[in-house]
Amino acid sequence: MAENSKTNTDENSFWKKHIRTIPGRPSPKKVISSSNNNSSSTSFQNFKRSVDDVWDCGVADNEFANESNISLTDITICKTIAESAAINVINNHKIKTDDKSQLDILPMKHANKQNISFSKCNIIKNNNDDGTSKLSKFEALLQTNILELDELKKLSWSGVPHKIRADTWRLLAGYLPANIERRKEVLERKRLDYLNVVQQYYHTDRDEIFQDIYHQIHIDIPRMSPLITLFQQKTVQEIFERILFIWAIRHPASGYVQGINDLVTPFFVVFLQETLNDNDNLDRVDVSTISVDLRNNVEADSFWCLSKFLDSIQDNYIFAQLGIQHKVNQLKELIQRIDLTLHKHLLKHDIDYLQFSFRWMNNLLTRELPLRCSIRLWDTYLAESDSFASFQLYVCAAFLLHWRDKLLLEKDFQGLMIMLQNLPTQDWNDSDISMLVAEAYRLKFIFADAPNHLQTNCS
Repeated sequence: MAENSKTNTDENSFWKKHIRTIPGRPSPKKVISSSNNNSSSTSFQNFKRSVDDVWDCGVADNEFANESNISLTDITICKTIAESAAINVINNHKIKTDDKSQLDILPMKHANKQNISFSKCNIIKNNNDDGTSKLSKFEALLQTNILELDELKKLSWSGVPHKIRADTWRLLAGYLPANIERRKEVLERKRLDYLNVVQQYYHTDRDEIFQDIYHQIHIDIPRMSPLITLFQQKTVQEIFERILFIWAIRHPASGYVQGINDLVTPFFVVFLQETLNDNDNLDRVDVSTISVDLRNNVEADSFWCLSKFLDSIQDNYIFAQLGIQHKVNQLKELIQRIDLTLHKHLLKHDIDYLQFSFRWMNNLLTRELPLRCSIRLWDTYLAESDSFASFQLYVCAAFLLHWRDKLLLEKDFQGLMIMLQNLPTQDWNDSDISMLVAEAYRLKFIFADAPNHLQTNCS
């Protein structure tokens, strides 16, 4: 492995230590409070040093940040950016002359207080924004010497063009630096680091101490997306096994948890598509015929981006998955506040929110949506950056409310559970996901800052 810069704490160690504070899990409260006092850089540097073993920030990164006057504490997408992006999702869709169809969004009784009208929206794919015009904006931004990450988030929130999605995701995930001159060097070094670690430690799957981890991964991988032939290929399954195994032994606080395997799929598919020709059918590609070097690059990029992404939701995968249980309770209280009729209907028929929404939270809706829609949804998730964890609550709320009328027609436990576990999303496309995230933003805008937006007892 390439040597990283050293500090007083063994920063070049690849393995996480058994300490009370788990590296890679920033405290949102500390980050917010530090932005308003003069010691923010010091506190952030302390945080940064605590996760150097994960992200190899090093002295060069600090020097680059200082020289470029980039605020390292500005790690969350601000409300104005999210608001602008969400409204753009709505405004950028026009009615075609040959298609006058409309899609309703559930009216909200609180919407008038915010002077926002989202009750009806005309939605259809806009060729101009999803085509040359939007792509040119991305390409121009990606070619700047010092990338404006907030601008990239703003553009990505409403979807990333296929052609430059892989590069954009690497930057949004924090895998690549903002300095365009350093990207190639960092990419080559991180790929080599991962390859060295696999060669050095993957054989430990035979050790008794790691048998449980390897056994569970080995069971879950063949079950993953059984209807997609790509994931049934032996070469692909071996790639997933290595990614998940290395991630698990580097995160002993959680280890491998069922569901993490689904979170690899969007990254893997996006980076795999980058290696293919535009005319190649992804479901028919034999990954074993792709060169070893390209396969190794796809695997390494998927691993590092997954690691960075999971840092913000580590609580979801610790013992008893308390983070997810907390979010399920929040979803229950939020739906009670938004739509008491639907909430009472579910309770009346003995539907526990944990029975259906635990999977939504655990797999980030990857099992509820077609793969193409999951990838589009993750454009927004990655653009939300470290505030993604709170935003996903509202995505799940919007997702449940989307099926409100059909759920109210079901009159027994069995009918409700069958529908909630097999929602008819097979025909969804990018437009449906754009509407979903726009509705999620609307709910967040209305309820997140309300004093009692998650109160248990509603008047």
